Amino acid sequence: MHPTITKMIDVVAKGEADQIAPLLAEDVRFMPPTYYKTWTGREPVAAVLGHVGQVFSNFKYRRVMGSGNDWALEFECKVNDLDAVGVDLITLDDDGLISQFEVAMRPHKSIGALRDAMNERVMNDPGFLAFKGALS
Repeated sequence: MHPTITKMIDVVAKGEADQIAPLLAEDVRFMPPTYYKTWTGREPVAAVLGHVGQVFSNFKYRRVMGSGNDWALEFECKVNDLDAVGVDLITLDDDGLISQFEVAMRPHKSIGALRDAMNERVMNDPGFLAFKGALS
């Protein structure tokens, strides 16, 4: 397994943006499951992923598939009291950093709970609000 993927598996569930950021390319693009917009840039994406790690509970990766620069990591977790499963689709750049991170997740009810929990967290985080311009 690629060392970036191994490290990401270790740190993403902890929700620590400062440990996630070094794994991300400067111009990383993140596509969340909650809406059809893209976050761009290392700092904002690390901030988003840090908050997600705090919202999910009982998070664990069930399967890791891929090679080279293309990876799919299947996960399960809880959002409040709702079960959820999903897949992180990750592309690494030539330097081995995450250049694209897309999340597909189900069921719909859990995605709605994730959206609500994330909105509640980030709208009260002045540091995060500074990154709203990174959303396109």
